[in-house]
Amino acid sequence: MYAIVEIGGHQYKVAEKDVLFVDKQNVEDSSITFDNVLLLKDSKGAVKVGTPVVKGASVTATILDTVRADKVLVFKKKRRKGYQKLNGHRQVMSQIQIESISASGSKKKAETKTAPKKEKAKTVAETKTESASVDLSSYTVAQLKKMASEKGITGYSSMKKAELIEALK
Repeated sequence: MYAIVEIGGHQYKVAEKDVLFVDKQNVEDSSITFDNVLLLKDSKGAVKVGTPVVKGASVTATILDTVRADKVLVFKKKRRKGYQKLNGHRQVMSQIQIESISASGSKKKAETKTAPKKEKAKTVAETKTESASVDLSSYTVAQLKKMASEKGITGYSSMKKAELIEALK
């Protein structure tokens, strides 16, 4: 069984007991769960491809250590000007070990996700009656974000205009 999971903007192919170096994970516990599973292949050979993620799938990992990667040297030079600059950079990485891959997800995550969906459904139902008489496409993104914050919609700061209009309907 393996999965392709998105961790810190990068995609990794993981299987149980794999050890990976990923971007630093800021968590208090040593256990961490990743819900952005893009592809899942179970032991029977069945492949589930997410659109964009596989619903309910999760990968549980344990943070083993926080280390620094190899040094990358950045050398700048302007010829015939006497300008040279040498900088070094070491990226902070977390060493993680994959403990389990679950197609059904974790119960704690599922419970926390179901409650906001119900609240969102209530706000969507309320806003449909109000937005039926108003054309939202004539508003600017800033005005739509302000309306979303007044309605109590979460995650509006990273939404595009079309997503904001759909969330407000």
